[in-house]
Amino acid sequence: MIRVCSRGFALDVSFSILDERHRRSQRMPPAKTRSTSIRSKKKPASKERVRVSNGSKKPAPAEGYLTKLGAYGFEDQEVVLLAALVTEDPILLIGRSGTGKTFLLNTLSEALGLEHRHYNASLVSFDDLVGFPYPDDDKSTIRFLETPATIWSAESVLVDEISRCKPEHQNRFFSLVHERRVQGIALTNLRYRWAAMNPPSVDQGVWEDYTGSEPLDPALADRFSILIRVGDWSSLSTRDRKRIADPSSEGVIAGDGGELATRVDEWRKQFLEALPRCPDGIVEYACAATTYLSDAGIRISPRRSRLLARTLLAASIVRGEIEEKVFRQVLSVSLPQIAWDGPVDGDKVLTAHSIAWGCSFRNSIDQWVHQFHLEQRLDRKLGLLVDECPDPDTGTLAIEQLFVYESKERQAAFALATFPAAVQGVLPIGSEAVSDLGRVAQPLLDVDGTIRWAERLSVGGTSHPEHSRLGGVLSKLRGARAARARQLFYWCLVEDLVLENPKALEEEFNRCVSVAARALKGKSAKKDSAQSGEAAA
Repeated sequence: MIRVCSRGFALDVSFSILDERHRRSQRMPPAKTRSTSIRSKKKPASKERVRVSNGSKKPAPAEGYLTKLGAYGFEDQEVVLLAALVTEDPILLIGRSGTGKTFLLNTLSEALGLEHRHYNASLVSFDDLVGFPYPDDDKSTIRFLETPATIWSAESVLVDEISRCKPEHQNRFFSLVHERRVQGIALTNLRYRWAAMNPPSVDQGVWEDYTGSEPLDPALADRFSILIRVGDWSSLSTRDRKRIADPSSEGVIAGDGGELATRVDEWRKQFLEALPRCPDGIVEYACAATTYLSDAGIRISPRRSRLLARTLLAASIVRGEIEEKVFRQVLSVSLPQIAWDGPVDGDKVLTAHSIAWGCSFRNSIDQWVHQFHLEQRLDRKLGLLVDECPDPDTGTLAIEQLFVYESKERQAAFALATFPAAVQGVLPIGSEAVSDLGRVAQPLLDVDGTIRWAERLSVGGTSHPEHSRLGGVLSKLRGARAARARQLFYWCLVEDLVLENPKALEEEFNRCVSVAARALKGKSAKKDSAQSGEAAA
Protein backbone atom coordinates (compact mmCIF):
# COMPACT_ATOMS: atom_id res chain seq x y z
CA MET A 1 0.00 0.00 0.00
CA ILE A 2 1.37 3.41 -0.96
CA ARG A 3 -0.06 6.83 -0.34
CA VAL A 4 0.06 8.99 -3.45
CA CYS A 5 0.13 12.76 -3.14
CA SER A 6 0.50 15.23 -5.97
CA ARG A 7 -0.25 18.94 -5.92
CA GLY A 8 -1.17 21.54 -8.50
CA PHE A 9 1.26 22.36 -11.28
CA ALA A 10 1.79 24.74 -14.19
CA LEU A 11 0.21 23.49 -17.39
CA ASP A 12 2.02 25.93 -19.64
CA VAL A 13 4.01 29.16 -19.44
CA SER A 14 0.95 31.03 -20.73
CA PHE A 15 -1.53 29.81 -18.11
CA SER A 16 -1.76 27.87 -14.89
CA ILE A 17 -4.35 25.83 -13.05
CA LEU A 18 -6.56 27.97 -10.87
CA ASP A 19 -7.04 26.88 -7.29
CA GLU A 20 -10.38 26.93 -5.50
CA ARG A 21 -9.98 30.49 -4.24
CA HIS A 22 -9.23 31.77 -7.74
CA ARG A 23 -12.26 29.90 -9.00
CA ARG A 24 -14.45 31.69 -6.48
CA SER A 25 -12.87 35.05 -7.31
CA GLN A 26 -13.80 34.49 -10.94
CA ARG A 27 -17.38 33.91 -9.79
CA MET A 28 -17.55 30.56 -11.52
CA PRO A 29 -20.68 28.55 -10.81
CA PRO A 30 -20.09 25.80 -8.23
CA ALA A 31 -19.20 22.39 -9.57
CA LYS A 32 -22.16 20.06 -9.66
CA THR A 33 -22.97 16.55 -10.73
CA ARG A 34 -25.48 16.19 -13.51
CA SER A 35 -26.61 13.45 -15.85
CA THR A 36 -27.58 14.39 -19.36
CA SER A 37 -29.48 12.43 -21.96
CA ILE A 38 -28.43 13.15 -25.52
CA ARG A 39 -31.40 13.03 -27.83
CA SER A 40 -31.81 13.77 -31.51
CA LYS A 41 -34.97 15.63 -32.32
CA LYS A 42 -36.81 13.96 -35.13
CA LYS A 43 -37.11 16.23 -38.13
CA PRO A 44 -40.23 16.49 -40.22
CA ALA A 45 -40.30 14.08 -43.13
CA SER A 46 -39.69 16.92 -45.56
CA LYS A 47 -36.38 17.62 -43.88
CA GLU A 48 -35.19 14.05 -44.40
CA ARG A 49 -35.47 14.21 -48.17
CA VAL A 50 -33.54 16.38 -50.56
CA ARG A 51 -34.21 16.52 -54.28
CA VAL A 52 -31.24 15.66 -56.45
CA SER A 53 -32.76 16.33 -59.85
CA ASN A 54 -34.84 19.10 -61.37
CA GLY A 55 -36.51 16.57 -63.61
CA SER A 56 -39.92 15.18 -62.81
CA LYS A 57 -39.96 12.13 -60.59
CA LYS A 58 -41.52 9.18 -62.37
CA PRO A 59 -43.22 6.80 -59.97
CA ALA A 60 -42.16 3.18 -59.86
CA PRO A 61 -44.70 0.75 -61.29
CA ALA A 62 -47.38 -0.65 -58.99
CA GLU A 63 -45.29 -3.82 -58.98
CA GLY A 64 -41.55 -3.40 -58.70
CA TYR A 65 -39.38 -3.56 -61.79
CA LEU A 66 -37.88 -6.87 -60.68
CA THR A 67 -41.25 -8.39 -59.79
CA LYS A 68 -42.51 -7.61 -63.29
CA LEU A 69 -39.56 -9.60 -64.61
CA GLY A 70 -40.52 -12.61 -62.51
CA ALA A 71 -37.71 -12.14 -59.97
CA TYR A 72 -39.63 -12.42 -56.71
CA GLY A 73 -38.46 -11.66 -53.19
CA PHE A 74 -36.11 -8.82 -54.11
CA GLU A 75 -38.42 -5.87 -53.41
CA ASP A 76 -36.42 -4.75 -50.38
CA GLN A 77 -33.17 -4.72 -52.36
CA GLU A 78 -34.62 -3.30 -55.58
CA VAL A 79 -33.37 0.27 -55.16
CA VAL A 80 -29.76 -0.75 -54.50
CA LEU A 81 -29.82 -3.27 -57.35
CA LEU A 82 -31.16 -0.65 -59.74
CA ALA A 83 -28.53 1.80 -58.47
CA ALA A 84 -25.81 -0.72 -59.35
CA LEU A 85 -27.26 -1.02 -62.84
CA VAL A 86 -27.02 2.75 -63.13
CA THR A 87 -23.41 3.00 -61.90
CA GLU A 88 -22.39 -0.17 -63.79
CA ASP A 89 -20.30 -1.12 -60.75
CA PRO A 90 -19.86 -4.82 -59.81
CA ILE A 91 -22.55 -6.74 -57.87
CA LEU A 92 -22.06 -9.79 -55.64
CA LEU A 93 -25.03 -11.85 -54.43
CA ILE A 94 -24.52 -14.21 -51.48
CA GLY A 95 -27.10 -16.79 -50.48
CA ARG A 96 -28.06 -20.41 -50.07
CA SER A 97 -28.67 -22.64 -53.05
CA GLY A 98 -31.96 -22.16 -54.85
CA THR A 99 -32.61 -18.60 -53.65
CA GLY A 100 -32.67 -17.07 -57.13
CA LYS A 101 -29.27 -15.41 -57.29
CA THR A 102 -28.32 -16.71 -60.72
CA PHE A 103 -31.87 -16.37 -62.02
CA LEU A 104 -32.02 -12.70 -61.04
CA LEU A 105 -28.76 -11.75 -62.72
CA ASN A 106 -29.46 -13.70 -65.90
CA THR A 107 -32.95 -12.15 -65.98
CA LEU A 108 -31.50 -8.66 -65.73
CA SER A 109 -29.27 -9.33 -68.72
CA GLU A 110 -32.32 -10.45 -70.73
CA ALA A 111 -34.38 -7.43 -69.72
CA LEU A 112 -31.58 -5.02 -70.61
CA GLY A 113 -30.95 -6.74 -73.94
CA LEU A 114 -27.31 -7.45 -73.18
CA GLU A 115 -24.94 -9.90 -74.81
CA HIS A 116 -24.38 -12.03 -71.75
CA ARG A 117 -21.83 -14.59 -70.58
CA HIS A 118 -22.41 -16.97 -67.68
CA TYR A 119 -19.37 -18.76 -66.31
CA ASN A 120 -19.10 -21.27 -63.47
CA ALA A 121 -15.95 -20.24 -61.63
CA SER A 122 -15.32 -23.74 -60.27
CA LEU A 123 -15.22 -25.26 -63.77
CA VAL A 124 -14.11 -22.54 -66.17
CA SER A 125 -10.66 -22.61 -67.73
CA PHE A 126 -8.77 -19.64 -69.08
CA ASP A 127 -9.32 -20.80 -72.66
CA ASP A 128 -13.07 -20.68 -72.03
CA LEU A 129 -12.74 -16.98 -71.33
CA VAL A 130 -10.41 -15.82 -74.07
CA GLY A 131 -10.46 -18.56 -76.71
CA PHE A 132 -7.58 -20.46 -78.25
CA PRO A 133 -4.46 -18.29 -78.80
CA TYR A 134 -2.75 -18.24 -82.19
CA PRO A 135 -0.21 -15.91 -83.89
CA ASP A 136 -1.40 -13.43 -86.51
CA ASP A 137 -0.27 -13.62 -90.14
CA ASP A 138 3.05 -11.86 -89.63
CA LYS A 139 3.56 -13.68 -86.33
CA SER A 140 4.16 -10.42 -84.46
CA THR A 141 1.22 -10.63 -82.05
CA ILE A 142 -1.07 -13.21 -80.52
CA ARG A 143 -4.75 -13.33 -81.35
CA PHE A 144 -7.51 -15.42 -79.79
CA LEU A 145 -9.87 -17.66 -81.67
CA GLU A 146 -13.29 -16.57 -80.44
CA THR A 147 -16.21 -18.88 -79.72
CA PRO A 148 -19.78 -18.12 -78.60
CA ALA A 149 -18.53 -18.55 -75.03
CA THR A 150 -15.54 -16.19 -75.10
CA ILE A 151 -15.75 -12.91 -73.29
CA TRP A 152 -14.51 -10.41 -75.89
CA SER A 153 -17.89 -9.18 -77.15
CA ALA A 154 -19.79 -9.58 -73.86
CA GLU A 155 -21.72 -6.66 -72.38
CA SER A 156 -22.44 -8.43 -69.10
CA VAL A 157 -20.67 -11.26 -67.30
CA LEU A 158 -21.90 -13.45 -64.45
CA VAL A 159 -19.22 -15.35 -62.55
CA ASP A 160 -21.22 -17.97 -60.69
CA GLU A 161 -19.86 -19.89 -57.69
CA ILE A 162 -17.01 -17.40 -57.40
CA SER A 163 -16.19 -18.63 -53.88
CA ARG A 164 -15.27 -22.03 -55.40
CA CYS A 165 -12.84 -20.48 -57.85
CA LYS A 166 -9.38 -21.97 -58.20
CA PRO A 167 -6.70 -19.60 -56.89
CA GLU A 168 -5.03 -19.23 -60.29
CA HIS A 169 -8.33 -18.18 -61.89
CA GLN A 170 -9.30 -15.86 -59.05
CA ASN A 171 -6.47 -13.52 -60.04
CA ARG A 172 -7.85 -13.37 -63.58
CA PHE A 173 -11.34 -12.61 -62.31
CA PHE A 174 -9.77 -9.90 -60.16
CA SER A 175 -8.78 -7.82 -63.18
CA LEU A 176 -12.04 -8.69 -64.93
CA VAL A 177 -14.17 -7.43 -62.04
CA HIS A 178 -12.07 -4.38 -61.22
CA GLU A 179 -10.58 -3.24 -64.51
CA ARG A 180 -12.76 -4.87 -67.20
CA ARG A 181 -9.60 -6.42 -68.59
CA VAL A 182 -8.35 -9.92 -69.40
CA GLN A 183 -4.62 -10.51 -69.85
CA GLY A 184 -4.24 -6.72 -69.74
CA ILE A 185 -6.53 -6.29 -72.75
CA ALA A 186 -9.48 -3.94 -72.26
CA LEU A 187 -12.96 -5.39 -72.78
CA THR A 188 -14.46 -2.36 -74.50
CA ASN A 189 -18.00 -3.71 -74.72
CA LEU A 190 -18.24 -4.94 -71.13
CA ARG A 191 -20.58 -2.89 -68.92
CA TYR A 192 -21.67 -5.18 -66.09
CA ARG A 193 -19.66 -7.58 -63.92
CA TRP A 194 -21.76 -9.72 -61.61
CA ALA A 195 -20.99 -12.66 -59.34
CA ALA A 196 -22.84 -15.06 -57.06
CA MET A 197 -21.75 -17.41 -54.30
CA ASN A 198 -22.96 -19.54 -51.43
CA PRO A 199 -22.15 -18.39 -47.90
CA PRO A 200 -18.44 -18.81 -47.13
CA SER A 201 -17.38 -21.57 -44.77
CA VAL A 202 -17.23 -19.16 -41.80
CA ASP A 203 -20.89 -18.20 -42.27
CA GLN A 204 -22.71 -21.48 -42.92
CA GLY A 205 -25.66 -22.56 -40.82
CA VAL A 206 -26.43 -25.95 -39.37
CA TRP A 207 -28.76 -26.90 -42.21
CA GLU A 208 -26.34 -26.94 -45.12
CA ASP A 209 -22.61 -27.37 -45.53
CA TYR A 210 -21.32 -25.81 -48.75
CA THR A 211 -18.10 -27.74 -49.04
CA GLY A 212 -15.62 -25.81 -51.14
CA SER A 213 -17.28 -22.42 -50.69
CA GLU A 214 -14.33 -20.56 -49.25
CA PRO A 215 -14.15 -17.00 -47.93
CA LEU A 216 -13.47 -14.58 -50.75
CA ASP A 217 -10.13 -12.82 -50.90
CA PRO A 218 -10.70 -9.43 -49.18
CA ALA A 219 -9.01 -7.57 -52.03
CA LEU A 220 -11.38 -9.18 -54.56
CA ALA A 221 -14.44 -8.68 -52.36
CA ASP A 222 -13.57 -5.00 -51.98
CA ARG A 223 -13.96 -4.55 -55.75
CA PHE A 224 -17.70 -5.26 -55.60
CA SER A 225 -19.78 -2.14 -55.12
CA ILE A 226 -22.71 -3.85 -53.42
CA LEU A 227 -22.78 -7.23 -51.68
CA ILE A 228 -26.31 -8.43 -51.01
CA ARG A 229 -27.33 -11.27 -48.73
CA VAL A 230 -30.22 -12.98 -50.56
CA GLY A 231 -33.06 -14.14 -48.33
CA ASP A 232 -34.39 -17.70 -48.09
CA TRP A 233 -37.96 -19.07 -47.99
CA SER A 234 -38.59 -17.67 -44.52
CA SER A 235 -38.10 -14.10 -45.73
CA LEU A 236 -40.60 -14.38 -48.61
CA SER A 237 -44.13 -13.02 -48.42
CA THR A 238 -47.03 -15.45 -48.86
CA ARG A 239 -47.72 -14.00 -52.30
CA ASP A 240 -44.11 -14.42 -53.45
CA ARG A 241 -44.01 -17.99 -52.14
CA LYS A 242 -46.99 -18.89 -54.32
CA ARG A 243 -45.49 -17.16 -57.34
CA ILE A 244 -42.20 -18.99 -56.96
CA ALA A 245 -43.87 -22.36 -56.38
CA ASP A 246 -46.10 -21.94 -59.47
CA PRO A 247 -44.44 -23.96 -62.31
CA SER A 248 -46.30 -22.15 -65.10
CA SER A 249 -43.61 -19.46 -65.49
CA GLU A 250 -40.69 -21.87 -65.71
CA GLY A 251 -38.62 -21.33 -68.83
CA VAL A 252 -40.41 -18.10 -69.81
CA ILE A 253 -38.06 -15.43 -71.15
CA ALA A 254 -38.15 -12.30 -69.01
CA GLY A 255 -39.75 -9.28 -70.59
CA ASP A 256 -41.30 -6.00 -69.52
CA GLY A 257 -41.63 -4.34 -72.90
CA GLY A 258 -38.27 -2.62 -72.47
CA GLU A 259 -39.45 -0.57 -69.48
CA LEU A 260 -36.48 -1.34 -67.23
CA ALA A 261 -33.95 -0.80 -70.02
CA THR A 262 -35.49 2.58 -70.81
CA ARG A 263 -35.48 3.69 -67.20
CA VAL A 264 -31.89 2.53 -66.61
CA ASP A 265 -30.76 4.53 -69.66
CA GLU A 266 -32.54 7.64 -68.32
CA TRP A 267 -31.10 7.21 -64.85
CA ARG A 268 -27.64 6.55 -66.27
CA LYS A 269 -27.76 9.82 -68.20
CA GLN A 270 -28.77 11.73 -65.05
CA PHE A 271 -26.04 9.96 -63.09
CA LEU A 272 -23.29 10.92 -65.53
CA GLU A 273 -24.51 14.52 -65.54
CA ALA A 274 -24.60 14.68 -61.73
CA LEU A 275 -21.31 12.85 -61.11
CA PRO A 276 -18.98 15.86 -61.67
CA ARG A 277 -20.95 17.84 -59.07
CA CYS A 278 -21.96 15.17 -56.58
CA PRO A 279 -23.98 16.77 -53.74
CA ASP A 280 -21.82 17.68 -50.75
CA GLY A 281 -24.15 15.81 -48.40
CA ILE A 282 -23.49 12.52 -50.19
CA VAL A 283 -19.72 12.96 -50.02
CA GLU A 284 -19.92 13.99 -46.36
CA TYR A 285 -22.09 10.97 -45.58
CA ALA A 286 -19.62 8.59 -47.24
CA CYS A 287 -16.69 10.15 -45.37
CA ALA A 288 -18.45 10.14 -41.99
CA ALA A 289 -19.69 6.55 -42.32
CA THR A 290 -16.25 5.36 -43.43
CA THR A 291 -14.58 7.12 -40.50
CA TYR A 292 -16.95 5.76 -37.87
CA LEU A 293 -16.92 2.18 -39.16
CA SER A 294 -13.13 2.15 -39.42
CA ASP A 295 -12.83 3.46 -35.86
CA ALA A 296 -15.32 0.78 -34.76
CA GLY A 297 -13.11 -1.99 -36.15
CA ILE A 298 -14.90 -2.45 -39.49
CA ARG A 299 -12.30 -1.38 -42.04
CA ILE A 300 -13.60 0.51 -45.04
CA SER A 301 -11.01 1.20 -47.73
CA PRO A 302 -10.65 4.67 -49.30
CA ARG A 303 -11.69 3.12 -52.61
CA ARG A 304 -14.89 1.79 -51.06
CA SER A 305 -15.81 5.24 -49.76
CA ARG A 306 -15.95 6.38 -53.39
CA LEU A 307 -17.99 3.32 -54.42
CA LEU A 308 -20.36 4.12 -51.56
CA ALA A 309 -20.77 7.71 -52.73
CA ARG A 310 -21.43 6.56 -56.31
CA THR A 311 -24.10 4.10 -55.18
CA LEU A 312 -25.72 6.71 -52.93
CA LEU A 313 -25.90 9.17 -55.81
CA ALA A 314 -27.38 6.57 -58.17
CA ALA A 315 -29.90 5.36 -55.57
CA SER A 316 -31.01 8.94 -54.97
CA ILE A 317 -31.54 9.39 -58.70
CA VAL A 318 -33.56 6.17 -58.89
CA ARG A 319 -35.71 7.36 -55.98
CA GLY A 320 -35.85 10.93 -57.26
CA GLU A 321 -34.70 12.31 -53.90
CA ILE A 322 -32.21 11.83 -51.09
CA GLU A 323 -33.95 9.66 -48.51
CA GLU A 324 -32.60 8.45 -45.17
CA LYS A 325 -34.03 4.94 -45.46
CA VAL A 326 -32.30 4.43 -48.80
CA PHE A 327 -28.96 5.67 -47.44
CA ARG A 328 -29.19 3.23 -44.54
CA GLN A 329 -29.90 0.40 -46.96
CA VAL A 330 -27.05 1.33 -49.30
CA LEU A 331 -24.59 1.44 -46.41
CA SER A 332 -25.69 -1.99 -45.17
CA VAL A 333 -24.99 -3.62 -48.57
CA SER A 334 -21.68 -1.82 -49.10
CA LEU A 335 -19.66 -3.79 -46.55
CA PRO A 336 -17.35 -6.38 -48.17
CA GLN A 337 -16.71 -8.28 -44.92
CA ILE A 338 -19.82 -10.37 -45.59
CA ALA A 339 -17.89 -12.20 -48.34
CA TRP A 340 -15.13 -13.50 -46.09
CA ASP A 341 -16.07 -12.95 -42.47
CA GLY A 342 -19.85 -13.19 -42.34
CA PRO A 343 -22.34 -10.45 -41.39
CA VAL A 344 -20.98 -7.40 -39.59
CA ASP A 345 -22.34 -5.96 -36.34
CA GLY A 346 -25.70 -4.45 -37.29
CA ASP A 347 -25.69 -2.06 -34.32
CA LYS A 348 -22.40 -0.55 -35.47
CA VAL A 349 -23.73 -0.10 -38.99
CA LEU A 350 -26.91 1.55 -37.71
CA THR A 351 -24.89 3.87 -35.47
CA ALA A 352 -22.58 4.74 -38.36
CA HIS A 353 -25.59 5.61 -40.50
CA SER A 354 -27.18 7.73 -37.78
CA ILE A 355 -23.99 9.71 -37.20
CA ALA A 356 -23.22 10.09 -40.91
CA TRP A 357 -26.77 11.21 -41.69
CA GLY A 358 -26.65 13.71 -38.85
CA CYS A 359 -23.33 15.09 -40.11
CA SER A 360 -24.62 15.47 -43.64
CA PHE A 361 -28.29 16.36 -43.86
CA ARG A 362 -29.45 17.91 -40.62
CA ASN A 363 -29.18 21.60 -39.78
CA SER A 364 -25.74 23.09 -39.28
CA ILE A 365 -25.84 22.83 -35.48
CA ASP A 366 -26.78 19.14 -35.53
CA GLN A 367 -24.12 18.53 -38.16
CA TRP A 368 -21.44 20.12 -36.00
CA VAL A 369 -22.43 18.19 -32.86
CA HIS A 370 -22.40 14.91 -34.79
CA GLN A 371 -19.03 15.80 -36.30
CA PHE A 372 -17.67 16.54 -32.81
CA HIS A 373 -18.90 13.17 -31.58
CA LEU A 374 -17.57 11.37 -34.66
CA GLU A 375 -14.03 12.71 -34.18
CA GLN A 376 -12.07 10.18 -32.10
CA ARG A 377 -9.00 12.18 -31.06
CA LEU A 378 -9.42 14.54 -28.11
CA ASP A 379 -7.16 17.23 -29.57
CA ARG A 380 -9.18 17.28 -32.77
CA LYS A 381 -12.38 17.54 -30.76
CA LEU A 382 -10.90 20.56 -29.01
CA GLY A 383 -9.80 22.02 -32.34
CA LEU A 384 -13.35 21.71 -33.65
CA LEU A 385 -14.62 23.37 -30.49
CA VAL A 386 -12.18 26.28 -30.69
CA ASP A 387 -12.32 26.92 -34.43
CA GLU A 388 -15.75 25.84 -35.67
CA CYS A 389 -18.28 25.75 -32.82
CA PRO A 390 -21.42 27.68 -33.93
CA ASP A 391 -22.29 29.14 -30.50
CA PRO A 392 -21.82 28.58 -26.73
CA ASP A 393 -25.03 26.56 -26.38
CA THR A 394 -23.82 24.12 -29.03
CA GLY A 395 -20.40 23.96 -27.37
CA THR A 396 -22.07 23.16 -24.05
CA LEU A 397 -24.03 20.34 -25.68
CA ALA A 398 -20.82 18.94 -27.16
CA ILE A 399 -19.09 18.93 -23.75
CA GLU A 400 -22.08 17.19 -22.18
CA GLN A 401 -21.98 14.60 -24.94
CA LEU A 402 -18.26 14.03 -24.43
CA PHE A 403 -18.80 13.32 -20.73
CA VAL A 404 -21.52 10.81 -21.59
CA TYR A 405 -19.63 8.79 -24.20
CA GLU A 406 -15.91 9.01 -23.40
CA SER A 407 -14.14 6.75 -20.90
CA LYS A 408 -13.31 8.11 -17.45
CA GLU A 409 -9.61 8.58 -18.16
CA ARG A 410 -10.28 10.39 -21.44
CA GLN A 411 -12.81 12.65 -19.75
CA ALA A 412 -10.15 13.51 -17.18
CA ALA A 413 -7.47 14.19 -19.79
CA PHE A 414 -9.77 16.49 -21.77
CA ALA A 415 -10.97 18.37 -18.70
CA LEU A 416 -7.48 18.83 -17.26
CA ALA A 417 -6.18 20.18 -20.58
CA THR A 418 -9.07 22.55 -21.26
CA PHE A 419 -10.20 23.78 -17.85
CA PRO A 420 -7.77 26.75 -17.64
CA ALA A 421 -8.79 27.96 -21.10
CA ALA A 422 -12.46 27.50 -20.23
CA VAL A 423 -12.09 29.57 -17.05
CA GLN A 424 -10.54 32.43 -19.00
CA GLY A 425 -13.41 32.45 -21.47
CA VAL A 426 -11.46 31.23 -24.46
CA LEU A 427 -13.71 28.28 -25.29
CA PRO A 428 -17.13 28.91 -26.88
CA ILE A 429 -19.07 27.16 -24.11
CA GLY A 430 -21.60 28.21 -21.50
CA SER A 431 -21.18 28.38 -17.73
CA GLU A 432 -22.67 24.89 -17.27
CA ALA A 433 -19.97 23.36 -19.46
CA VAL A 434 -17.26 25.32 -17.62
CA SER A 435 -18.67 23.94 -14.38
CA ASP A 436 -18.66 20.40 -15.79
CA LEU A 437 -15.02 20.73 -16.85
CA GLY A 438 -14.16 22.04 -13.40
CA ARG A 439 -16.02 19.19 -11.69
CA VAL A 440 -13.91 16.64 -13.60
CA ALA A 441 -10.62 18.58 -13.47
CA GLN A 442 -10.59 19.62 -9.80
CA PRO A 443 -9.78 16.14 -8.37
CA LEU A 444 -6.75 15.97 -10.66
CA LEU A 445 -5.29 19.23 -9.36
CA ASP A 446 -4.63 17.85 -5.88
CA VAL A 447 -4.26 14.07 -6.00
CA ASP A 448 -4.18 12.48 -2.56
CA GLY A 449 -5.06 8.81 -2.30
CA THR A 450 -3.89 5.28 -1.66
CA ILE A 451 -3.09 2.54 -4.13
CA ARG A 452 -3.11 -1.14 -3.15
CA TRP A 453 -1.92 -4.31 -4.79
CA ALA A 454 -1.27 -7.94 -3.87
CA GLU A 455 2.10 -9.63 -3.64
CA ARG A 456 3.26 -13.09 -2.62
CA LEU A 457 4.42 -13.63 0.94
CA SER A 458 7.73 -14.95 -0.33
CA VAL A 459 8.35 -11.90 -2.48
CA GLY A 460 8.65 -8.45 -1.00
CA GLY A 461 9.41 -4.99 -2.27
CA THR A 462 7.20 -5.22 -5.34
CA SER A 463 5.47 -2.21 -6.84
CA HIS A 464 2.01 -1.68 -8.22
CA PRO A 465 2.01 -3.15 -11.76
CA GLU A 466 0.36 -0.06 -13.23
CA HIS A 467 2.77 2.21 -11.35
CA SER A 468 5.69 0.52 -13.07
CA ARG A 469 3.94 0.64 -16.43
CA LEU A 470 3.09 4.32 -16.16
CA GLY A 471 6.54 5.09 -14.82
CA GLY A 472 8.03 3.83 -18.07
CA VAL A 473 6.10 6.52 -19.95
CA LEU A 474 6.88 9.27 -17.42
CA SER A 475 10.61 8.52 -17.44
CA LYS A 476 10.84 9.70 -21.05
CA LEU A 477 9.15 13.06 -20.42
CA ARG A 478 10.67 16.29 -19.16
CA GLY A 479 9.59 19.60 -17.65
CA ALA A 480 5.99 20.78 -17.62
CA ARG A 481 4.89 17.93 -19.87
CA ALA A 482 6.18 15.39 -17.37
CA ALA A 483 4.42 17.21 -14.52
CA ARG A 484 1.11 17.23 -16.40
CA ALA A 485 1.36 13.55 -17.28
CA ARG A 486 2.30 12.65 -13.69
CA GLN A 487 -0.79 14.42 -12.39
CA LEU A 488 -3.04 12.56 -14.83
CA PHE A 489 -1.41 9.16 -14.27
CA TYR A 490 -1.39 9.43 -10.47
CA TRP A 491 -5.08 10.24 -10.52
CA CYS A 492 -5.68 7.16 -12.71
CA LEU A 493 -3.76 5.05 -10.18
CA VAL A 494 -5.83 6.33 -7.27
CA GLU A 495 -9.02 5.73 -9.25
CA ASP A 496 -7.80 2.19 -10.03
CA LEU A 497 -8.06 2.72 -13.79
CA VAL A 498 -6.11 0.42 -16.09
CA LEU A 499 -5.06 2.36 -19.18
CA GLU A 500 -5.10 0.46 -22.44
CA ASN A 501 -2.31 2.56 -23.96
CA PRO A 502 -0.77 5.07 -21.52
CA LYS A 503 1.68 6.45 -24.08
CA ALA A 504 -1.07 7.20 -26.61
CA LEU A 505 -3.25 8.82 -23.94
CA GLU A 506 -0.39 11.06 -22.79
CA GLU A 507 0.39 12.11 -26.35
CA GLU A 508 -3.26 12.94 -26.99
CA PHE A 509 -3.45 14.83 -23.69
CA ASN A 510 -0.34 16.84 -24.56
CA ARG A 511 -1.75 17.77 -27.97
CA CYS A 512 -4.91 18.97 -26.21
CA VAL A 513 -2.81 21.23 -24.00
CA SER A 514 -1.12 22.64 -27.11
CA VAL A 515 -4.48 23.42 -28.73
CA ALA A 516 -5.70 25.11 -25.54
CA ALA A 517 -2.47 27.12 -25.30
CA ARG A 518 -2.87 28.22 -28.92
CA ALA A 519 -6.39 29.40 -28.19
CA LEU A 520 -5.19 31.38 -25.17
CA LYS A 521 -2.39 32.99 -27.15
CA GLY A 522 -4.87 33.90 -29.87
CA LYS A 523 -7.10 35.62 -27.34
CA SER A 524 -4.13 37.47 -25.87
CA ALA A 525 -3.03 38.64 -29.32
CA LYS A 526 -6.52 39.94 -30.10
CA LYS A 527 -6.61 41.78 -26.78
CA ASP A 528 -3.22 43.41 -27.42
CA SER A 529 -4.33 44.41 -30.92
CA ALA A 530 -7.51 45.96 -29.59
CA GLN A 531 -5.58 47.91 -26.93
CA SER A 532 -3.13 49.16 -29.55
CA GLY A 533 -6.03 50.32 -31.70
CA GLU A 534 -7.58 52.21 -28.79
CA ALA A 535 -4.26 53.85 -27.98
CA ALA A 536 -3.80 54.92 -31.59
CA ALA A 537 -7.31 56.37 -31.64
